[in-house]
Amino acid sequence: MGDGRVCCGPGHEFLILEGVNIIVAKDTPRLLIRQATPADASFMLELLNEPAWRKFIRQHDVNSAPAALDYLEERIFPAYEEGMGFWLVAEKSSQLPIGICGLVKRPYLEQVDLGFGFLELAWGKGFAREAALSVIEYADSLLQLPELWAITVAENAQSITLLEKLSFSFSKTLSNPEGEALELYSLRLGVK
Repeated sequence: MGDGRVCCGPGHEFLILEGVNIIVAKDTPRLLIRQATPADASFMLELLNEPAWRKFIRQHDVNSAPAALDYLEERIFPAYEEGMGFWLVAEKSSQLPIGICGLVKRPYLEQVDLGFGFLELAWGKGFAREAALSVIEYADSLLQLPELWAITVAENAQSITLLEKLSFSFSKTLSNPEGEALELYSLRLGVK
C-alpha cells in the first residue's frame, strides 16, 4: 500500500501510510479516531483503572505511567502492523482522549473481534456507537472482513445494548482461555 487516501463509504476516509492503516472518521462530527502513541500512556493508565474496565473487561497490573507505556508497546502498538488494534478515540473539539475502539485478532476466536472501552465521563453520549460504526465501516469496506464478532460478560448490560444497536446478534456463550464465560455476538458484513 502506498501513501494516499481511500474512501470506503459515505463519511469515512482511511489514510494509508507505509502499509499501516490509520482510521480517520471524517464525517464524525464529534470524534477523532487515531492510533495511540507513547504520549497517550497517561490516558491508558486512567482508562485501564476505571472501575467499569476493571469489573467488565479485565484487571491489568498497570499502576503507573511507565507500566501504561509498556502496555501500549506490548499490547496495542503491535496490532497496528496488521491494520488492526485498538485506536484511540478523542473528542474532536477538545482533542482529549475518551476511549478506545478497534479490531482484535484473539487466538481463541475464529473471527476478528470488535472491542471498545470508554471513560465513564463519556458514557451515554453516543460516542462509543459513533466510534464503533466507523470501525465497522473500516472492517467492511477496507479490510473486507465477512463477519465481526464481539465478546462481553453477561453482566455488562451497557455493552450488550450497544452491540444490539450496532446490529450484532447474540450467538452463544463461550469461555476464554482463563475459563471466564463470555457472551459472543456476531455481525455479518458485506450486506448492503
